This record gives sequence, C-alpha cells and structure tokens, in this order.
Amino acid sequence: MMKKIIYSKAAIALVVVMALTSCKDLLNQPDINVNPNAPNDAPIDVLISGTEVGVAVAHEDTDTRIASYWSGQMAGQSRQQQGYQDYIVSSTTFDNSFFLIYMPAANARLIQQKAAPLNNKLSVGIGQVLEALQMLKLTSLYGDIAYSQAFDKDKFPKPVYDKQLDVYAALIKMMDAAYLNVNSGLGKIGVDNTRDFLYNANGAKWGRAAKTLQARMYLHTKDYTNAIAAAGAGINSTAGDMLVPHGGSQQVDLNMNFDMFENSRPGDCGFDAAYLPKFMAKGGTYSRNAKTYDSALYFHYFQEGVYTSGLDPNTVDGAFQGNSNHALLSFYENQLILAEALARRATGTDLADAVTALNSVRTDLASTATLYGNAIAKDYVTPTSLVYDPYVITDFTPAVGIADAGQGTVQKNLIFEVLATKYTLNLLQYEAFNDLRRTQVALPIVKLPIPFNKPTATQYPARLIYSQNEINTNGANVPKGAGGGVPDIFVKVPVFAN
Repeated sequence: MMKKIIYSKAAIALVVVMALTSCKDLLNQPDINVNPNAPNDAPIDVLISGTEVGVAVAHEDTDTRIASYWSGQMAGQSRQQQGYQDYIVSSTTFDNSFFLIYMPAANARLIQQKAAPLNNKLSVGIGQVLEALQMLKLTSLYGDIAYSQAFDKDKFPKPVYDKQLDVYAALIKMMDAAYLNVNSGLGKIGVDNTRDFLYNANGAKWGRAAKTLQARMYLHTKDYTNAIAAAGAGINSTAGDMLVPHGGSQQVDLNMNFDMFENSRPGDCGFDAAYLPKFMAKGGTYSRNAKTYDSALYFHYFQEGVYTSGLDPNTVDGAFQGNSNHALLSFYENQLILAEALARRATGTDLADAVTALNSVRTDLASTATLYGNAIAKDYVTPTSLVYDPYVITDFTPAVGIADAGQGTVQKNLIFEVLATKYTLNLLQYEAFNDLRRTQVALPIVKLPIPFNKPTATQYPARLIYSQNEINTNGANVPKGAGGGVPDIFVKVPVFAN
C-alpha cells in the first residue's frame, strides 16, 4: 500500500508537504533543526504541528476541488480542469491525493503511539481526531480502503482493504475515545501549546470537534438518533470552528485555493458554468424566499469578469484571499447535521427542534460580517443584503408557506432548506459531494436540483478512483470493478449505495 510513501515514518509531513505546496508557517520555530527524516525522534509537539499541516493540505487539495466540480459548486473551465469538470479522470489523477491523505494519517497514528506511554491523553486524542479527519475523507470519497493494517509496514507490507462500513464503525468508536482523552485534563503540547495551531491545545474544543466529526459519520450512515446525540455534544459556537489559518506568503502559509486561482491556474476554474451561483442568485433575486437573502455571500464568493467573462473566485476582498481561513469543521455544519437528522427522524418534537437548529445558523449569519473568520466584503453587507430571518414551522407548509420548496410535505420542505443552507456554506469542502451522493438514497428522498455537468450524462459520479501508485504497490488487494480494473467513477460506494 504505497509503502515507499505512507509507511515511511520518515514522512513527518512538514518538509515534504512544504515542498509540494503552501500552508502554515512552521519554519520560524525553535526546533527547526529537528531531523524531519526521523519523526520517531521528533518531540510530540513538533509532530502534531507537522501533522496538522498535512491535514490542512489534504483538505485543500485537488480531490477536494474535483468533488466541488462534481457537486456543482464550481466548474473546471480550461485545460486539465475542464476535463475534471467533464468527469474525465484516471487513476493517476489521484496519486498525489492518496499520498497527502495517508502520510499525515500515519503521523497522526505515531502521535498516539508516542503519547500513550507518557499518559499524555490530550495528545493521544488530538492524534485520533487528526487520523479520523484523514481516513474519513479517504473512505467517503473512495470506498473500501486499507486501514486496519495500513500503518505497520513490517507486519503488513501489503495491507488488506477494509470494508467501508467497517472503517466507519472504527472511526466512530475512535471518536468516543478521542472525546474522553482530550477532556481528561492529562497532557500538554510542548511548553506553551502553540504548536497546535488549530486549537492551541484546548481540550474542550478538540472534544467538540471530535463529536462534530462523529456526527458527520452518523449522518453518512443514516444513524440519525446517534447523529443527533453527537451533534448535541459537538461544536456549539463559531468560536469553536476548526479553521486552518493562512497568511500571504508563497510556499509558506498561502491559502491553497488562492494559489490555484491567482498563481498556478488563473482562469482554469471558476463559477460561470457552476450551479451554486445560479442557485444563490435565483434569477438575480439572491433569495430562496422572503426570509432569505444571499447577496452578501454571493459576492463574498464570486467576482465578475477578472479572468473570464463570467464569474471568477473572489480573491480580492472575499472568500479566497491569500490569508483566508479554510474550514475543516464548523458550528454551521454541526447545527445543520443536527437539523437534518432531526428532520429525517421526525418523531415527537423533532421537526420543531430541527427548525430551532436551522435558525441557530441563520441567526448567527444575520448577526455577523464574517464566514469562518473571513470578513465578508463590506461593500456587499447592508441591512438588506444579509437577511436570514428565523423560520417557524408553518413556513414549510406546502402551497402556502414562504419556504415551500415544492417537495410536497412540511418535513421534505424543511430538509430541502437545511440542505440548501449547507450547500451554500460549505463551498470547497468535499462534504458537498458526499451530500450529493447521500441524498440520492436517504429517506425521505429530498434532492437539490443540481444538474449534470455534461448534458449527455445520466448519472452523477459516485466516487473518486484509486490511485495508480496504489495499484502498482498493492494491486492484489485493491478492489476490482466489473471489468477487472478498479471501480469507475459511477460505481457507488457502500455507504451511499442505498
């Protein structure tokens, strides 16, 4: 399983990742002389910092962008990106993505192995959450993966592939352990905890992040009762968002989307052919209903006619500046998971409680001029451009409610609004692609009207493709499709199959 890459504990993530792309500045720190090729000798705090870099890079990488194309959030418009837009990918497309997922995951496991004998439960729990972030991304996008044997090259040089639902079960269980570990009060990260640039070693925030991540897993597996419980213990305010901080220095701490849009591939991807801006603008009204007005967010995301004649990413004063944060987990996602799970379970007061959870997001949006810590362009924030008035349950009544989305029932109209809100808020987070596939089968069926990228298409892509490096090094264990090769992009992964 890519043993020359992921099994090498020499891959501490820092130097290799920095050579590939840009992310958090870790060079101006006192342990710069620690040998990056010997992570077993690296202090735990240095290992945590480097692993967080790797996690950040993996969540701003090419496969996340392709997931955004395939969910209609943005569009590939030229050269290679146009091919991705048209559902044209190969196993080599994802070589780098596999590398960037497994390498930090291996180091997250190493954090746990180093911290456990020291009873440093905080660091163990952080390592568990970082590992889960990586492996959930991999399994949700690709299906069955090598996991249970993946981090012991000596014992398992060619690790078996675990069934996707078994991976989910293992990660869910690990988040229970992580929650207890980070809230134990045992352990610290270095001298002043600043090595942890995500949460500064705040155990309570790490615990809530673990529960939000677990709630995401339960939503994927359609276990709505447990999703509700996990989200109830999850991120409870925007102050608890897990955000990757960025600066403006190339190859140091530059936001990777900015780097893509402005430096490496200007004009190759944008929003003119995407569904998201059409959905948000809705014929120029920027409003799904009388209580919702999205124009501030619209212009936070998009700017007109910079590299193309249409809509380009707002890299000037919007979401994709060089120093813009990137969200890994958020209060908004947590509350929208809670709202959807309640609305789908729909017993007792669930529908009313779902409206309350949805309103918690809307109230926060209406009262702030930031999204994930990024200032919404001030020119577009006026009393009438950022409107998210609270809903009441009767707003979703078919035919008469202002939030009637034509779904036929109060329950379905409410689920539609939850999905719509999530879709507009998680731009360039791969969870949009998960939601697209999940809502094709989750009952009751409620789907956003996202069109196919190609007029001749009859089905949405259902997965990403196993990497060629993976096939070369562990081909006997890589799952096979109907023709003997790897499953193509239209073969559903088990968690979203029914």
